[in-house]
Amino acid sequence: MADRTACGDAGLRGQGIRPGGHPDGADTRTAILAAARRAFAEKGFDNATIRGIAREAGVDPALVHHYFGTKAELFATAMRLPVDPREVAATVLAGPREEVGERLVRCVLGLIAEPETEERIVGLLRSAMSNDQVLAAIHEFFSEVVAGEVASALGIPPLRLEAAISQIVGIVLIRHILRVEPMASAQVDELVDLLAPTIQRYLGG
Repeated sequence: MADRTACGDAGLRGQGIRPGGHPDGADTRTAILAAARRAFAEKGFDNATIRGIAREAGVDPALVHHYFGTKAELFATAMRLPVDPREVAATVLAGPREEVGERLVRCVLGLIAEPETEERIVGLLRSAMSNDQVLAAIHEFFSEVVAGEVASALGIPPLRLEAAISQIVGIVLIRHILRVEPMASAQVDELVDLLAPTIQRYLGG
């Protein structure tokens, strides 16, 4: 049986902000984030570049790396992702292969069940559903940074991982946005028991 916790330290660690900086650091970060949001929305995750974002913000590219690290970390902060998806992926991959489906379901549903992350995740989903450009950027990010890495680590075609994720996302929409009963009030453990065998069939090899 997989760990009964959700995702360890993945929650709220996906901010990617580095300490230190200049006296005007807050203004610099604000300018970088504004430029990054425009770039990711207009160009998508793949085509947006650190150099281009820095040019738009009027700063040296080194400052972007200083405050936010990699492009993936900048994306997580700019798009206000409440968790670091790569840490979620690491948690899902850490453990027996025959329990990877349970870990994925428990991790995702457990995170969204936490009050400090539910509001932000639901808000992000609503934004993506109403803005095609934001949706495309998020899809590119997850496909390249998360799904690609997990599928490679598991040795499965990306389509199988996306099929598994699509089922979990569907549950999240029904449970947290549409709030359809009895799904909305079901316990996480109950949903894990229900969904894990199906997700394991996609991911088990």
